[in-house]
Amino acid sequence: MSIQVSLDGLSFCTIDTIANKVLLSDHVAFKTKSTPYLLLKELKTLVAKYKLIDETYEEVMAIHKNNMFCLVPEALFDKEELPNYLKFNTKILANDQIVHDKIPNQDMVCVYVPFTNVNNYLFDCFGEFEFKHNSLAILQTLFHQKSNKTVCYVHVGARTMELTVMEQRKLLLYNQFEYKTKEDFLYYVLFTYEQLGLSAEEVKLKLFGAIEEDDQYFKICHDYLKKVSVFVPKQSNQSLEEIGDNTIDLTLLGNL
Repeated sequence: MSIQVSLDGLSFCTIDTIANKVLLSDHVAFKTKSTPYLLLKELKTLVAKYKLIDETYEEVMAIHKNNMFCLVPEALFDKEELPNYLKFNTKILANDQIVHDKIPNQDMVCVYVPFTNVNNYLFDCFGEFEFKHNSLAILQTLFHQKSNKTVCYVHVGARTMELTVMEQRKLLLYNQFEYKTKEDFLYYVLFTYEQLGLSAEEVKLKLFGAIEEDDQYFKICHDYLKKVSVFVPKQSNQSLEEIGDNTIDLTLLGNL
């Protein structure tokens, strides 16, 4: 089972890895940005609705999506300095738990603050489980994509966008932005192209997540960039034909 939690909403899916089949899935979007307390309340409701606690799972993965994170080059990483990596990007409290995960094959470390109340609840429900930040989940999904050229990927959420630039599977940039309008969305994309010196004519922009070709975000990007497309990330361990449910956040599938 994979569970993603954020202050914008939460989702989960359970997979039979032998039959290569999604058994259950659901997504809850919050109308306004929530709090960790209300997030946990919604999670408890979801667990009770589907009686998830009554099942036995080979693996439980929790994905924490928030802006309390920082990517640090491994050569500069010191586990004794975790608060110092975050203090310039986000407000942290003295009692915040700060953890870190190595990004495979990239010589980088993700330092972040998970939702501790969610982790405590999941441990009470399922015992030992794994958890990671959403940035690592996104990157692991994108590392499975095959491209010999520079590509800009944008994972589109209800109020956030995760922007990744990769060149032959080498990470050039990853960041998360909040947006309210289509102009905000376009600004972050074009600013990234400008800062990295990417060609608007040559570098592909691949959008995935909560986006379709007929929505306003795709259309405004297409007005300014030549190569824009909506795509479904290739998964390393699932057949998309067998999954067949495009409502599932594929970063959940890619991390089981």
